[in-house]
Amino acid sequence: MVTIDTHQVSQVTLSFTEELSDGIFLIGFKRTFLFKAGQVIGIAMEQNGPRRLYSICSGEQEEEIRILYKVVDEGFLTPQLSDLETGDIIWITEPGGEFTGDRDPAVWIATGTGVAPFYSMFRSGLAEQKKLILGNRYLEQFHFFDEFATLMGENYIRCCTAESDEGVYPGRVTQFLEEQAELDPKLKYYLCGSAEMVVETRDILISKGIPFDRIISEIYF
Repeated sequence: MVTIDTHQVSQVTLSFTEELSDGIFLIGFKRTFLFKAGQVIGIAMEQNGPRRLYSICSGEQEEEIRILYKVVDEGFLTPQLSDLETGDIIWITEPGGEFTGDRDPAVWIATGTGVAPFYSMFRSGLAEQKKLILGNRYLEQFHFFDEFATLMGENYIRCCTAESDEGVYPGRVTQFLEEQAELDPKLKYYLCGSAEMVVETRDILISKGIPFDRIISEIYF
């Protein structure tokens, strides 16, 4: 469970907002705090308004904090965020959470905007000895592709369910994992996605001999 201090909030001004693909947005504001790659912040539209948690999508030493999110039509916050423009104000909490990266060999597994904490780890210099397995419905949703592919090479695996392309696995992340003959039980396995994805992926990993304590998960709502 993510724990953050929701009583300490501060006002920030958006330095940019961009729709990367249909319904997927990236917003940014000047960094005024320290954080560990993989941590989250709470975001609200008003100082005392309801908050929702989002993973930081930028490196620990970068001057700007970025947040990647998908608009959920029936959601409380994302439709409001998508209407914001550069110069608008949001309220944020201090960073928190234990889903943080290190330099140990590991496999990063994500779907959709669950890639955000891994991009933060990537931008913080933690990609060495890592494999990223990322799932999306459409090819245009594999954001940061050039960066991941350039540095990680064959250790960057895209799984796409609705479109095909050279070098892209045609199916879900869980299907890809099920087809692997063996997985290394000595590695750490980081999971980030919906509750359904995390539970299903964790069960597959355990069935293939990965110890439960080597699986670290973060659920995206």
